[in-house]
Amino acid sequence: MVIPNWNSLQHLRRCLGSLENDDSGTEIELLVVDNGSEDGSVEYLDAEGVPHVALTRNTGFAAAVNLGVSRTTAAAILVLNADTVVRPGSASRLLDALERDPGLGGVQPKILQLEREGAGEETPRIYSVGQSLTRDGRGIEEGEGVLERAEHLAPSEPFGVCGAACMLRRELFSKLGGYDESYVSFYEDVDLNVRARIAGWRFATVPEAVVFHVGNAAWQAGFADPSAENARLVARNRLATQLKFMPATSMPRIAAVEAGALARSIARRRFAATARGKLEALRRLPALRRERRRLAAEGDLSAARAWLGAAPRLREG
Repeated sequence: MVIPNWNSLQHLRRCLGSLENDDSGTEIELLVVDNGSEDGSVEYLDAEGVPHVALTRNTGFAAAVNLGVSRTTAAAILVLNADTVVRPGSASRLLDALERDPGLGGVQPKILQLEREGAGEETPRIYSVGQSLTRDGRGIEEGEGVLERAEHLAPSEPFGVCGAACMLRRELFSKLGGYDESYVSFYEDVDLNVRARIAGWRFATVPEAVVFHVGNAAWQAGFADPSAENARLVARNRLATQLKFMPATSMPRIAAVEAGALARSIARRRFAATARGKLEALRRLPALRRERRRLAAEGDLSAARAWLGAAPRLREG
């Protein structure tokens, strides 16, 4: 299990506490990778004897997870954001699902909005029951923001898994080289899912496993203007991922969508950050074209494209 942390002490305490309450008997190899926190996180980990690596600066989500994976040995890697709470027994349910099907590269729990936990009789809202791709190649969290319904209790095969809480097969992670560290944060999970699909892996959602998630907690604590930095990275990384695998015929659609995103960024006062992100992606075009050729030579780009605009598929329970 790898938990990247950055200035999220309050959430990290709660996350680790939820893991301590798991009485399923599943053996967990835990490692927290701290990205240069200044809120007492490292001191807390030292005092509690929690296995961790303390970095001197924020290297980003992707690099932190990759480092954590390199320093653990378990065949299945549970990646958790620090602002999550894991329902007891969820890790064992994810592991069981992964071990039953060797074609699965990863699984994810049903992820619910954390602020809804324990809210009386209110129905919780979904954060993610898997990732989907829009027709223009954007990654979205399936079910995000909707009230939990009966359909969310059914096992399904989504395009990919959400990086906030997912269990990945080490074999997949090693063969693909882990998360793309150039992404820093945001969209690195979509990119990994794309590359995994191209390589022939599948994914599944295990709804009987449940994780609650705040979302962007570290990001809000770490930047003076988190929304601008978020906009820059999402704009850059989304376009980079699209350029890696989308068919040439989709480029006009992508251009139209991106133009719309730029227009909306003006109203939200994030135009400079959004435009900067898109330009950064375009500057990497030669490298992205090389990566695209490599992916096509080693796998099947259509295996990822087949999920453009597609809904998750129901699986046998």
